[in-house]
Amino acid sequence: MTLEAAITTPAYAPKDGALRVATVNVNGLRAAWRKGMPEWLAPRDVDILCLQEVRAPDDVVNGYLEGWHVLHAEADAKGRAGVAIASREQPTATRVGIGDDYFATAGRWVEADFAVDGGKQLTVVSAYVHSGEVDTPKQVDKYRFLDVMLKRLPELAELSDYALVVGDLNVGHTPLDIRNWKTNQKRAGFLPEERAYFDRFFGGEIGWKDVHRELSGQIDGPYTWWSQRGRAFDNDAGWRIDYQMATPGLAASARNAVVDRATAWDTRFSDHAPLVIDYKLQTPEDHRP
Repeated sequence: MTLEAAITTPAYAPKDGALRVATVNVNGLRAAWRKGMPEWLAPRDVDILCLQEVRAPDDVVNGYLEGWHVLHAEADAKGRAGVAIASREQPTATRVGIGDDYFATAGRWVEADFAVDGGKQLTVVSAYVHSGEVDTPKQVDKYRFLDVMLKRLPELAELSDYALVVGDLNVGHTPLDIRNWKTNQKRAGFLPEERAYFDRFFGGEIGWKDVHRELSGQIDGPYTWWSQRGRAFDNDAGWRIDYQMATPGLAASARNAVVDRATAWDTRFSDHAPLVIDYKLQTPEDHRP
């Protein structure tokens, strides 16, 4: 794959009745808004918008996302983490937290249920996994969070007809997910122990699907995060650490995936690019005889 092909954002495909889900680590919602996030969002026709590293209180989040139904979990640690789900349709139920009291106020996991497909239930999660740091308490917390995910993913599959976990999961699963993977094998985000969790998520044990990888095929990237250092963005020396992971039935309905990579370094509103995927679920009208 040529560099030009890798860094060119495809033209937006029409929704054609699909459910459009976008996820992006905004690296601070207020900063992202100031840097052009509204100009990206306005034409995108997103149905469900999932955000990570919101780093803002409820009143700010609701003010920026006026007209949306907003579920937001602010972290106790001010200026850190925070996740949100904003939807055009009102959820039928919402939950905050992954189910471990240790992470109850960490601002890293929210769940919302929606009625879709002739009355079936879709559960959407916005998740922000710890970045980690080798041989520190941060890495211990990251493994603990991933351990709880191993438990929660099967529960979500039992809870709903369709389940979708999206967000900044802070792990590149395979060498295809990091441009410079050989030099990063001892760095948090590409440790063998971290990647083994994703083997379980997407393997026979848990059985979920990496929707972006399923649609893009076995190519380098497409990456979703680039270091602020050097010319990583210009050279597309990135990491694919933002995911949409789904139960098999939902993954089978995915029709189009796009990384909305900015056209230039100075036009980005975050160091992450949005990942946007369309799911062609049946509507009540599709069930008419």
